[in-house]
Amino acid sequence: MRFVVSTWNINSVRLRLPLVRRFLQKYAPDVLCLQETKCPDDKFPRGEFEKIGYPHVAIYGQKGYHGVATISRLPIESTQKENFCQKEDCRHLAVSFGKEAGLKKSLAIHNFYVPAGGDEPDPEINVKFAHKLSFLDELAAHTISRDAKNGARSILVGDLNVAPLEHDVWSHKQMLRVVSHTPVEVEKFEAFRRSGGWIDVMRSFVPPEEKLYTWWSYRAADWAAADRGRRLDHIWASDQLADRVSSIRIAREARGWERPSDHVPVTATVEAE
Repeated sequence: MRFVVSTWNINSVRLRLPLVRRFLQKYAPDVLCLQETKCPDDKFPRGEFEKIGYPHVAIYGQKGYHGVATISRLPIESTQKENFCQKEDCRHLAVSFGKEAGLKKSLAIHNFYVPAGGDEPDPEINVKFAHKLSFLDELAAHTISRDAKNGARSILVGDLNVAPLEHDVWSHKQMLRVVSHTPVEVEKFEAFRRSGGWIDVMRSFVPPEEKLYTWWSYRAADWAAADRGRRLDHIWASDQLADRVSSIRIAREARGWERPSDHVPVTATVEAE
């Protein structure tokens, strides 16, 4: 069964609903995981998604900040929300799909919005950066990772807010002191990935020596010409599914749409069963 999953930090789902609709109508993934929805659950535009063929919606949101949502054409079997660092700040949502979705074996999708970490890469003076490091530590020890390591059919997606590899940023040398690419973040991020045996499927298709971005700052007058991007959005697969990912696509053109998010959608096609 061909199972298509997209992830996108939309930076306000209500503000950018026309862009989400445009993406879904053009690319038609089975599942779309959104981050930074910035929308309380009772205000989420469920009806708009139903109109275009996505009646199954799982949400975990709050007013003005953070928030994750997973919308689907296929029936969702179960939903789970996890909190980290003793904060209820709407950063994780898991959904599972089973027989009703046409799968012989259950498959879980974890949708994450990892804390950005602020501007100063020093946890002693920046509580936001300290929070980010603690969040990554908890992920490495969490049952989500242990289950993936022990054979669960899992996909992990989202704005993980770390660009781990040299060519995940426009300038490795200049970014080493910039939050998202600092050595301490990369170390903890890789510890998290290894703890679950997660496979970075984007880099399975694009070699590490090639530049690969999913985010371009709003600060650039001409983002495309400057091309000072970072790969902050990721799709990982547990070992059980890694060899079943048949393609990866980054919708770079979405960064140039009217009133865009600073992130673009990333899509994986999985030959599931």
